[in-house]
Amino acid sequence: MTARRVVITGIEVLAPGGTGAEGFWNLLAEGRTATRGITFFDPTPFRSRVAAEIDFDPREHGLSAQEIRRMDRAAQFAVVAARGAVADSGIDLDTYDPYRVGVTIGSAVGATMGLDEEYNVVSDGGRLDLVDHRYAVPHLYNYLVPSSFASEVAWAVGAQGPSAVVSTGCTSGIDSVGHAVELIREGSADIMITGSSDAPISPITMACFDAIKATTPRHDDPEHASRPFDGTRNGFVLGEGSAVFVLEELENAKKRGAHIYAEIAGYATRSNAYHMTGLRPDGAEMAEAIRVALDEARMNPTELDYINAHGSGTKQNDRHETAAFKRSLGDHAYRTPVSSIKSMIGHSLGAIGSIEIAASALAMENNVVPPTANLHTPDPECDLDYVPLVAREQLTDAVLTVGSGFGGFQSAMVLARPERRAA
Repeated sequence: MTARRVVITGIEVLAPGGTGAEGFWNLLAEGRTATRGITFFDPTPFRSRVAAEIDFDPREHGLSAQEIRRMDRAAQFAVVAARGAVADSGIDLDTYDPYRVGVTIGSAVGATMGLDEEYNVVSDGGRLDLVDHRYAVPHLYNYLVPSSFASEVAWAVGAQGPSAVVSTGCTSGIDSVGHAVELIREGSADIMITGSSDAPISPITMACFDAIKATTPRHDDPEHASRPFDGTRNGFVLGEGSAVFVLEELENAKKRGAHIYAEIAGYATRSNAYHMTGLRPDGAEMAEAIRVALDEARMNPTELDYINAHGSGTKQNDRHETAAFKRSLGDHAYRTPVSSIKSMIGHSLGAIGSIEIAASALAMENNVVPPTANLHTPDPECDLDYVPLVAREQLTDAVLTVGSGFGGFQSAMVLARPERRAA
């Protein structure tokens, strides 16, 4: 039996500097940065005081007062993005068997912001040893269990098929979409609403990354603090956001005349079984994920037109990733443009993988490679074509997007135009 081919027919993005897929893409194409000093709380006690925040009013995005009360910020992002993706796809879900419509949502840290805020309330600012539950939001349990994200999205779109939350750290956003693709390929679902969401900019999250010195202390210049592949980089910038897609089988999309952004041609994930935060310098595990994703897509490395890098802005990651591209793509790694959008919108942990899939699909849509902002002084050990500062117009028919996460997670996905892959 031939596996069904899966395509993206709807995209919605909530990201710093430009909510909505169009605003998001405009920011990337123009090379603008959305990183700034933290405004959600007083960051003075922290080592890193910069982040990429979204100016988000849930009421302006159609959420009711009850929905706002019930859902954490990250869940609100996911629901708004899901509704937007369904609208963008033009699909009428009421005409499909609801048991054949599924949901997978990725999240690294769940409702961290809501839990942090509510603990502050029930403990009276940390003064009570025994917290007083009477002051908690009524739906606090939903904040505790990340599965509520998938439930909320399923309710919002009327999906009664397979439903799950995928939480694999910073690769959650790729892995959730990869899981959705497999559900369609194997015949368990016909339509999948999939993506990821995280809203981690809270005191507890900043403290966690301060402890391991992973985030940048460059708070005196927040607009230029995120510097992937640059020799002066000193850590990543925390972000937030969501991207959600409508996935469906290729023939169904053609039959209903849907606009097809890209086919998800290949996906793979591997683990280094090595260290919670450390990476092997040779990039072997990421290279293996890339190799398997290309094999699944039945594509050669020379067919790739662009690589959307993980590019977190830490020396360890950037050098590991550079080694992985060389190891998996050979000489073609030197001929393939690479960029990191984290230079503009920060690192939204579990959400970023889906946001980068959206960037990859939109790069194909517009035949433009987004730039790596703030790349003025290239690291000599990162000697590939990392597209500095300014977007590049280029025919882009096939894209590799990758993710790397604490715990050793390494994931890769190949997007391609269906007609090119068929040829």
